[in-house]
Amino acid sequence: MTAGTRGSISPYAVFDRASWRALAAGSQLPLDEADLSALASLGDRIDLDEVATVYLPLARLLNLHVTASRSLWAAQSEFLGDSTAKVPFVIAVAGSVAVGKSTTARLLQTLLAAGPGSPRVDLVTTDGFLMPNAVLEARGLMGRKGFPESYDRRALLRFLADVKSGREEVFAPVYDHQSYDIVPGKQQAVDRPDILVVEGLNVLQAGRRSDGTAPEVFASDFFDFSVYVDASESDIQTWYVERFLALRRTAFADATAFFHRFAVLTDEEARDTALGIWSAVNAPNLRSNIAPTRSRARLVLQKAADHSVRRILLRKL
Repeated sequence: MTAGTRGSISPYAVFDRASWRALAAGSQLPLDEADLSALASLGDRIDLDEVATVYLPLARLLNLHVTASRSLWAAQSEFLGDSTAKVPFVIAVAGSVAVGKSTTARLLQTLLAAGPGSPRVDLVTTDGFLMPNAVLEARGLMGRKGFPESYDRRALLRFLADVKSGREEVFAPVYDHQSYDIVPGKQQAVDRPDILVVEGLNVLQAGRRSDGTAPEVFASDFFDFSVYVDASESDIQTWYVERFLALRRTAFADATAFFHRFAVLTDEEARDTALGIWSAVNAPNLRSNIAPTRSRARLVLQKAADHSVRRILLRKL
């Protein structure tokens, strides 16, 4: 029984940092400081001790799920007398803007690829399924970029359905954060990896059709495991503003960047701008569309103000 769960009634088993880290005792990290620096997103403070405490045990748990899935596939194939190829094991990583889900997804890709049998692990972000800016402008949705209606959800569902059907080569659009738009003609090929990590704001959202009815198929129908990266809204807002200020000195300084106009702002002007964007776009999206999907995740990583994961919630089997 893990700390904090004895006597309680909850769909989740709750782990503190010490009890969670113990699950990977004796395991070696397959990466060093330089590797971690390349994987971490701007502003996401993380070190190797945090990886060993949180992400290595998570990778070991996921390896157990992947192995069990393969065993079930083999048993079912023998029972049915067919030789259908094993389809990829799909892991979703969800959470707010600036919460650290991209770092989590990249870490899982790296740790899982270094696991038993060295499986091939691909990573796709749902940013590629955003509608092009020209389409968003024409539909009056540019100010709601990141909301469910700004995505080509049919294309995302087709992509996931093709992946889980075992198609030999499936293509995902590519998004460029510098230009803040889809890259015309560029695609990412996904050719039957052992594991596919799908990261994005919207991966656990149910969504609605234009007529207000719920769709018959959800993206989550194609996931074998899902992770939600969680934190208090006030902390995420702080991280978003800090990242915006850092981008003003780095990516925004490039004259070709979509947000280059923000590079000349003073610190106070930049902070006010970031808070305005947060209040108008990211906070409403978090409250209405992202945070409500937390309960749909198999595992929740709850972060503290310093970015460290303080608790892990794992849905009971």
